[in-house]
Amino acid sequence: MAIELIAIDIDGTLLNERNELAPATTQAIKAATKKGIKVVLCTGRPMTGVTAYLDTLGINAATDQYVVTFNGALAQTTDGKVISANALSYDDYLDLEALAQKLSIHFHVETSDRMYTADRDMSEYTVHEAKLVSLPLSYRTTGEMRGITISKGMYIDQPKVLDAAIAHQDIWRPFEEQFTFVKSAPFYLEATKKGTNKGNALSMLAQTLNLTADNVMAIGDQQNDLSMIEYAGFGVAMGNAIPSVKQAAQAVTLDNVHNGVAATINQMLS
Repeated sequence: MAIELIAIDIDGTLLNERNELAPATTQAIKAATKKGIKVVLCTGRPMTGVTAYLDTLGINAATDQYVVTFNGALAQTTDGKVISANALSYDDYLDLEALAQKLSIHFHVETSDRMYTADRDMSEYTVHEAKLVSLPLSYRTTGEMRGITISKGMYIDQPKVLDAAIAHQDIWRPFEEQFTFVKSAPFYLEATKKGTNKGNALSMLAQTLNLTADNVMAIGDQQNDLSMIEYAGFGVAMGNAIPSVKQAAQAVTLDNVHNGVAATINQMLS
């Protein structure tokens, strides 16, 4: 069946090694949208970290264009109409924060308009993430977080520290029925409500558009992209993708340094 929707991860996929949207990638995506193909950015970022790219691609503030954020916790039109949402509860937040305390790793949570951390000694990675996705960063005690709608949590630390914490499977295992944990970078382990992932959000969006998985192409590079690579009728791994993503994909394209997204789309359109 024909591809009618292309789902594209942002970091390490859409963007090059300088976190820039290359002209070749922009040109290829605009060629696809001109043919009526929906291009859906599917990311762990909040909307604040996506809008500039939607603007460049000419698909922002539209009633018939879509975006998936927070690793699938929120799917919406690019003008803000919610298609699906799956937030963390306050009790979920307390459990995730307790895990961070027990394992001595940094942790923050993200909402649609702000990032929060209970660490007075804020991680450099938290500060970096706040700047990257254009979210204001605030310190809040756990008690002050009650009533705030949280889309996702992030364990963030130096890769060796984070990997050592992840190795304590006896500590994580009791929470696997409550949360979905995925790595999106060597220094990020992201947490969402159980069943929340890019693949499930993409599936719900496809149903809304009367499409099937056979009509969907997905392009990604990290563990948080695996669910959409597995869902899509045609999954494409970036040349810089981790091994599990390459194994699940139907094809491997060039890396993000060499505009792998552009190469894949141009080949599809040719």
